[in-house]
Amino acid sequence: MNEWPSEEVLARLGGQAEPARTGVAAIVEAAFDLMDQSENTRQFIAMATVGDWTLLIEPVGHLGATEERALPASAGTRWVSHFRNINGLASFLWAQDTTERLTFEPGVPDRRWGATPDELLEPMHHSGFQFWDEISETEQYLGGEAAFALAEHLTGVRITPELFETTTFICGSAQIG
Repeated sequence: MNEWPSEEVLARLGGQAEPARTGVAAIVEAAFDLMDQSENTRQFIAMATVGDWTLLIEPVGHLGATEERALPASAGTRWVSHFRNINGLASFLWAQDTTERLTFEPGVPDRRWGATPDELLEPMHHSGFQFWDEISETEQYLGGEAAFALAEHLTGVRITPELFETTTFICGSAQIG
């Protein structure tokens, strides 16, 4: 999520416009269609303005979560991203004006890096992240809900299932790589 309008986010990621879609199911379908049509050279991006922020969804990609794309795109603004794939790989990135403030894997919040890796320790605890001394041996923890809660702390925007289902998203695509 970032503080720029959707069209600006698309431009910062080097994207081109695609038809708008309503609801996450339509976005996922369009993302897989584009992946097949472009022989996996373009990535589908869906964006919606929520408060003063732009919510970016990438069902089969992670341009907004990579340091290579997110850090330059954060110039003059803040960028907060949470990535999680089907294999359980996850990351959280908070950038501000091209500086990586905090990056970590939500399932392992003890390993953090960036310019201010400890600035959000208290909000991370309040958001529900479990640190090594807090995890039981039998519990599997990926930190997805906590990542959304931390993003809400940083942005003031609460992401709900209804938002994903009823919002009309401005869509685009960007070259991979």
